[in-house]
Amino acid sequence: MSGKIRRSFGNRSRKSHFGFGVASWNLLFHILVVLLVDGSESRKMSEKYNNYLQLPINNDEIKKGVCQRDPSQMIFFTLKDMKLGQKIPIYFPKKDPSSSPHLLARYEASSIPFSSKELPNLLNFFSFSQDSPQAKAVESTLSLCEIEPIKGETKFCATSLESMLDFVRGAFGLEESFSVVTTTFLTKSSTTFQNYTIFDVPKEILAPKMVACHTMPYPYAVYYCHYQESENKVYKISLGGENGDKVEAVAVCHMDTSHWSRDHVSFRVLRIKPGTFPVCHFFPADHLVWVPTPSTK
Repeated sequence: MSGKIRRSFGNRSRKSHFGFGVASWNLLFHILVVLLVDGSESRKMSEKYNNYLQLPINNDEIKKGVCQRDPSQMIFFTLKDMKLGQKIPIYFPKKDPSSSPHLLARYEASSIPFSSKELPNLLNFFSFSQDSPQAKAVESTLSLCEIEPIKGETKFCATSLESMLDFVRGAFGLEESFSVVTTTFLTKSSTTFQNYTIFDVPKEILAPKMVACHTMPYPYAVYYCHYQESENKVYKISLGGENGDKVEAVAVCHMDTSHWSRDHVSFRVLRIKPGTFPVCHFFPADHLVWVPTPSTK
């Protein structure tokens, strides 16, 4: 089995996933820092990962009146922004789904160690040099998967579809049916950062509980899945980009931010203080939000 898996995740996996995954990882990191870490620990994590995960910024995308900072931070907004006709600068990483790794079957995933203790063996298994960006991404993914959850949070890193569904089923209950919602691009475009206008009334997805699953940089598909006891709201929002893009976006609003650190990137982007407004953020197209069904108003 190990020989078969090694052949399956050779040069193609390293090129297709890690080659364009830096921007997506930077975006994911901003989200996870907001949701997982407080205070000085968030600064330590930010310094550690930003040392080697630098987002290549296209100067043409940093437009006057939109943003003069790292575009990947522009995923946050507040509930008061969620109205018909509102213009919001948003960063949506563009990825070719055909080149992204797929979830393994459970029997395949279980045959590969998924632990920081096995990092040297894993780097050898995937033929990554110790100081390579790929190796550092593998290390950081394992570290985030192993970090203790915050109070009120339940988390799990899914390395197979079966394990993801088991986690979601455990969150909602064995008798509850559920479905998944994702951000969908209705037009093809290479533009990752631009002003979008809300062109339809946002629709709340009725979800007393939600499970968010974020893609992680790894040679095969790994999803960081988690849910919290605090109140969150899920929305579908129809967006029109200034270059003609159309997006059916999924967004989550965290209703209570009073316990978040003042250093959270969302507060700097939105220029607000903890606890003053709910903080919302958009999901990239390859991230998943699981909700009970029926769910849409």
